[in-house]
Amino acid sequence: MSHLARLAATAPAPVFAAIGPGLAPAVERLLARPGLRRAATPREAALLLVAGAIPDRAAGALDRVHDQVPHPRRTVRWDGTGDIERALLDARADLLGGGESAPDRRPDAPPAPWRGKGDHGQGGEGMMGGTPYGRPMAMTGADIRDGLQLDRYTARVGPFAPMLPPGLVLEVTLQGDVIVAVEVQAPAFDQPAEADAPDLVAARMLRLLGLPGAADRVAAGGRPRAAGLLRAVPPGLVPVGGRDARDRLAGCLAGRSQEIEPPDLAALLPGLEWAEAMLALASLPPSSLAQEALAA
Repeated sequence: MSHLARLAATAPAPVFAAIGPGLAPAVERLLARPGLRRAATPREAALLLVAGAIPDRAAGALDRVHDQVPHPRRTVRWDGTGDIERALLDARADLLGGGESAPDRRPDAPPAPWRGKGDHGQGGEGMMGGTPYGRPMAMTGADIRDGLQLDRYTARVGPFAPMLPPGLVLEVTLQGDVIVAVEVQAPAFDQPAEADAPDLVAARMLRLLGLPGAADRVAAGGRPRAAGLLRAVPPGLVPVGGRDARDRLAGCLAGRSQEIEPPDLAALLPGLEWAEAMLALASLPPSSLAQEALAA
């Protein structure tokens, strides 16, 4: 092993988790351990942790996540038993020692065919419309706040987006960073009741607030040391049952469980900025979001 590899081995192992049914709380507590680092995106990871049996509807998304992890990379599967931390650390050590990197799962080809129409072959007219590189081009529409014509962009988020419950897929239309429409495309995977635990809900919110250290301490059973962190949550953000997101965070930090009726995401999120919306969703117990998605 080279000197650089030995130095890298002293740092926490960067892991991106693709979580299936039943294992979300176990993975959240696992990634709070000091020997591991939760990668914010697959591009930051060296290890892909596939936790649980991934349903067929998410298999294509799993392949795309896998191929986004840069070389050298390794996939480690976990059924919830055994010493998974040791397995992850061993896999990282093998990579640093020159072990074989996992090959791509998808073909190296454009996600959308070249149609020969439009200035960039995207299938639209001129520079408008079509789906260049497999993603729809933004088209203008009235701003929901003042009626001005602004670009609208629609994208799917999930099922392994770390800011959403595993399995949940949302189709979101944005103008800038403001959400103008939301549609549930697929429900969250079933998880045990522990996924609603107050410390895990609080940890998700703290992570989105840019406090990963505090999030890991809370998920590991400790207390956050950040002063005034409740003030980082905008007051009045998504009140549900008379309590807003700040109130919900305060309650979770005090160890109080939440019982919340399934929210209507299509009505709840439009008008919010992206960061506000994700923080609001993180403040809700995953079971309530799963029930809303199934009702949709």
